[in-house]
Amino acid sequence: MDLELKGRAAVVTGGSLGIGRATAEALAAEGVNVAIVSRNQAQLDAAAREIRAAHGVEVLPVAADVSDTAQVAAMIDRVAGHFGRLDILVNGAAHPGGLVRSEIELADPEGLLQDINIKVVGYMRCAKEAARHMKAGGYGRIVNIGGLTGRGSKQLSGMRNVAVCHMTKTLSDQLGPHGITVNVIHPGVVDTPHIRELYEKEAAKQGLSVDEVEANYIRATPIRRTLTPAEIADTILFLASPRAAAITGESIGVDGGITRGIFL
Repeated sequence: MDLELKGRAAVVTGGSLGIGRATAEALAAEGVNVAIVSRNQAQLDAAAREIRAAHGVEVLPVAADVSDTAQVAAMIDRVAGHFGRLDILVNGAAHPGGLVRSEIELADPEGLLQDINIKVVGYMRCAKEAARHMKAGGYGRIVNIGGLTGRGSKQLSGMRNVAVCHMTKTLSDQLGPHGITVNVIHPGVVDTPHIRELYEKEAAKQGLSVDEVEANYIRATPIRRTLTPAEIADTILFLASPRAAAITGESIGVDGGITRGIFL
C-alpha cells in the first residue's frame, strides 16, 4: 500500500530513542523529511546521521525542551522554515512511566506537575505551533503518544494520559475543518531502554527479580510477548498518512491485547 507520504515533512518529539526513534525511521523509510526533537543534542545528532544514511532523506536534529513555550515556538518555526512545510507532528516527549508511581502518602505533587507540564501542556504547545503551518498547507496529522496508565487506576501519573485523550478529542473538533486529524495511541509493554528502568523499579517495589517482572507482563499480554518500537511506529505511520483521513479524535491501544477494558 502506498501511504502517500513521500516528500512530506514531520516533527517527532522524543525522537532520538525508543518509540520516537522508531517512528522517525519509519517515516524516513516512506520518504518523509523528519525533524527529531529532544533535549540531548548529542543523541539527536547521532540518530540523525544513522537515519539519514539508511534512508536518504533529510533528518534535522533540533534540541528543545517541550516544557518551555518559547523553545517550542522556535523549534516548530525552524523546522517549517527549513523544510518549507510541516505536515505531521508526533508528540512523544515525556518521562516514561511518569514521575508519580507511588501511593498517595509518598506521592510528590511537584513531580505530578512536571509530568503534566511536559506531556500534556508540552503536547499542546507543539500542537498549537504546528497547527498554524498545517492550516496554511491544508493538511495535517497530529499523533499523540499516550499510555495505558490512562486506562487504569494503578498510577497517579496516569491522569496525564487521560488529559491527553481529552485534548486529542478537543483538537480533533477544532482542527478537522482545516484538513487536520488528531489521534492518540496507547502503547503496551514495548521493548525500549526505558522499559528496563521500569522493570527495575517494579522489581524493587515488589521484591521480585527483573526477569520475573518482565515475565509477569508477558503473561498478562494475550500475544504473550512484549512489543517492538517498530510495531508502534507502524500504527503511527498509518495515522500520519492521507489513508487515515477518516480517523480523528480516536484513542487506540497498540498493546498486544493487555488492556482488558471494553471501549465502545
